[in-house]
This record gives sequence, structure tokens and C-alpha cells, in this order.
Amino acid sequence: MQLSRLASLSRTYRHVDRYRQILSVMFKYGFGDVINRLHVGPYIEMGLRFVRREGLEKLTRAERARMALEELGPTFVKMGQILSTRPDLVPIELIEELSKLQDNVPPFAFKQVKDIIEEELGCPLYERFGSFDDGPLAAASIGQVHRARLRSGEEVAVKVQRPGIRPIIETDIEILAHIAGLMEKHIEEMTIYRPTRIVEEFARTIEREMDYTIEASNQERFARQFAGHDHVHVPEIYREALTERVLTMEYIDGIKASELEKLDQSGMDRKAIASRGAGLILEQIFKQGFFHADPHPGNIFVMKGNTICYLDFGIMGSVDRPAREHFVDMIYSYVSRDETGIATALLRLTEWEQEPDRQALERDIRGIMDLHLYKPLKELRIKDLLRKTLDLIARHRLVFPPDIFLMIKGLTAAEGLGLMLDPDFDMAVTAEPFVAEIKAERLKAGRVISDIREYGWGLLELVKELPAELHDIVRQIRQGKMKIGFEHRGLEKFIFEMDRSSNRIAFALVISSIVIGSSLIITANIGPRLLGFAVLGIAGYLVAGVLGIWLLVSILRSGRL
Repeated sequence: MQLSRLASLSRTYRHVDRYRQILSVMFKYGFGDVINRLHVGPYIEMGLRFVRREGLEKLTRAERARMALEELGPTFVKMGQILSTRPDLVPIELIEELSKLQDNVPPFAFKQVKDIIEEELGCPLYERFGSFDDGPLAAASIGQVHRARLRSGEEVAVKVQRPGIRPIIETDIEILAHIAGLMEKHIEEMTIYRPTRIVEEFARTIEREMDYTIEASNQERFARQFAGHDHVHVPEIYREALTERVLTMEYIDGIKASELEKLDQSGMDRKAIASRGAGLILEQIFKQGFFHADPHPGNIFVMKGNTICYLDFGIMGSVDRPAREHFVDMIYSYVSRDETGIATALLRLTEWEQEPDRQALERDIRGIMDLHLYKPLKELRIKDLLRKTLDLIARHRLVFPPDIFLMIKGLTAAEGLGLMLDPDFDMAVTAEPFVAEIKAERLKAGRVISDIREYGWGLLELVKELPAELHDIVRQIRQGKMKIGFEHRGLEKFIFEMDRSSNRIAFALVISSIVIGSSLIITANIGPRLLGFAVLGIAGYLVAGVLGIWLLVSILRSGRL
């Protein structure tokens, strides 16, 4: 057995109890058909038949998947939350359910918090902090947050990573990787979703989220974008108390955007907050290109003067200028009822493995417009429009890149928050100046000259590099390092017919040779005789006759005499 195979078996069976627990939960929530096709072995399946499955008949498969992830714990909840932002990896109907996943985990003890901070900072807790609250402000799957005060007097919030969370996540990822490999091997219809790639992407993403220094860098970059902005506040990071497992930032004394009653009691202007919050999301996406990708109400606080404060910078999105402009083109084409423009923008924004049917795509876009765009612009909901667009691209096997999807989620979250704060909120009106500015920006003389210069330099570089590239190709051909392969398609039937025809010709030549040889033997009277004729010659004639009849019958049966 190969060494890699042995290592794989070691990793797979190192945590049999956890493996069995994962499969038991899958079985409990109605995924026994998947388990049976994985061929995981009877010792793993032992006891699964005793797992009770009640009250699941009315639930969809996506709902049962969400419930299974919640029961399996922090790793799986976090995986579901991450996958809810990846339409390139999982189906849209599953994404909607995964978006509902919430961390629901108990806090860990203050002694463990103290031990982790002292280990990470390399000093006693109260040497760095003047005070530190025992009880957490919030607890999540990877860490929890405590209120504290630095020795220098600043009020801070300290996020501390859960003790032992890394080995737990690593164990679960090992098991997930093995299950994903079995899925690709034994379940043909799962290969389209590439389960092993899903696990790889999750492993990379969770590794970044478990490094608080990355979140701190995102937060500081976001703060630089809004430096000098009167109505945006970004908490300050205290790098002297920052490590991969400990994040210390300014404590925010504000009200969650979802706490409407508290906002009213504090005299906040909900209409102004709705408009300002949506405008900030639009500015991040359409002007700056670096945006908060999880702007749900729990991550947005409102401070005095209706100032907006963002929290939790673990998930950020980034889109370049061409992508922003193509997205604006799509929205503008929807409003203009231009299905050709929508299709063009969609194809520029999405990725695909097989060239889509452009006419069918435009026909389906026209159907969406007929159903939804008869309403006045004020009644048009960006969320509904983008949801229909997501269904459309899934039907045509197109995929939004992750950051484009994060942008869409950010816009829909902003619209949802705006409507929650102000029932009369109109996202289309708020977005109109940003769309108009981007459209106008393209026509400015400076932009046109810049584009010409950029494309001109690109073309010039290509012309300069072309001779060297051609020389390199010729050199590799001379050295025999370059091989050209040709793949034929649609010629299988032609090749088969040619092969059959050549076989028949060869067969006929063999028969002719036997006849000629037999005739020569009879003429020469060689060997024993029967009725005055050479026996070998007669035998040759009989063999040739049988083979000739066989060839004739096969030709007649093919219908091509």
C-alpha cells in the first residue's frame, strides 16, 4: 500500500467517534441515501439505523441541511455561513437557507480568557488592562468579546479566540475532506459541485478568519477610506494588544440598527439613518470598491448625531472598476427594459464552463421584465430583482464570482435595513446618483484619455513582446520541447466505417489468396488426392467458400451491398 494511502487512512480513522457522529446527524436529517453511496464501511454505519428521524417530512432538503449543520457545531455553522456567500460552489436554493445560520454557542470561562490573553500578549492580564469584565458581551463559534479598559484609560472591546478551537476545526476539516473525496468517487451527480474544492475553499477562508491580524488590517483599511467622513465611525485598533488570537479595539457605545425602540427613545432620526446607511454601502461598492460584505443590523451601530459605526470586518469584498461598471450597466438596462444590454452585462459579470445560449438568455430576461418591471420605479425592490437574476443565471449555468455575489448581498442587506428603519425607504432613488455618476464618469475627457492611454500601452507592450514570444516558440519547436495535439470531434462514426471497410477489404484479400493458393496446389497435384484432386486444394476451396459466404452475409445484413 502506498505511503499516501496509509496517511489518508490514518487521518480518516484517527477520530472515529467524531466521524460516526457526523454521519449520524446526516442520517438523522434524511441524508441516509448519501451515506449508503459513500461506502464508508459497516463499522462506521453501525448504530445509524437506531437514529430517530421525526418531523422532517415537511422540510425541504435545504432546510434539513441547515439544521444538520447547526447540530454539528461551530465548524459546520461557520462553513455554512461562508458557503452562503459562494454561489460558485453551492446551489442558490441552499444559499438562502445557509444565510439563516446563526452562532448559538455558550461562552467559555473567564479563566480560559485570561490564560489565552496572557499567553498571547506575554504578560499578566492586568499589566496591559486596568480592568476586564468577567462576562462576555457576545459569544460566537470562533471567539467571544469582553469589555475592558487599557492601563492608559481607553475603553476597549477584546475579542478572544475560543480555546482549542483550531484542533477541533482541523479534525472536522480532515473528515470533511475524506467525505468529499468519497462523494466525488461514488456519487456522479455530486461531481458538478466539486465537493473537494468546497472543502479546500472553506479551509482557506476559515484559516483567514482565525487570524485576527487580518481582520484588524481590513478594519484599518476601511477606516482610511472614510477618514474625515462626518457620519461614519470605525473603531480604532490597538496593535499593542493584537495577535492572531486576540483583537483589541475601541469600545463602541451605540445602539444596534435593529433596535428600533431604543433608536426612537434616544431621539435618533430613523429616516436619516436609513438613507445614510444605504448611501454608505453604495459608496463603498461603487466608488471605493472595498466594502463591508456582512452589513446586517447586528454589525451596524448608531451613535450620537446619527453616525454609522461598522463592526466585524472578518468578511470583506473587493471589486474592480470594470466589474462595478458592468453591474451598473445591468441595473441601468433593467430600468431601460433593454434585455440585450442586461444579457451583455450579465455575460461580462459571470463565469461559465459552456457557452450559454444568448437567445434563450434574452428570452428569459424579457420574461422577468414582463413580470416585475411594470411597477412604478418606487415600488421596485432591488432584492426581488437580484433574486430573480440569481435564479436566471443558475438556470443558464452561469456563476457570479464570489466578490460580485458579496456585492449583491451587501446591496440587498442595505435595502432590507433601510426598509426596516423606514417603511417608505426607496433604494432605487438612493442608488440613482451613484449610477448616474458612474455612467457620466465614462464620458469625461480625462477618463477617455486615460482608457486610450491604458489600452494603447497594453497594445504596445503586446507588440513589443510578440517577437520574443514567437522566437521562444520556434526555439522550443527546434529543441523538441513543444508538442501540438489535435482532438477530433464528431468523426467517430466516420472512423468506424473506414475501419470496417478496410477490414472487409483485408478479409476479401485473404479469401482471394486462399483461392489462388488452392488452385496452384490442385494444378501441381501436390500431396494426397481425393477423386483425382489434391486434398489440400479442395480443403482450401471449402475454407474460402465458407469465409466468402460469411463476408457476403455480413454485408447484406448491414444493408450496404
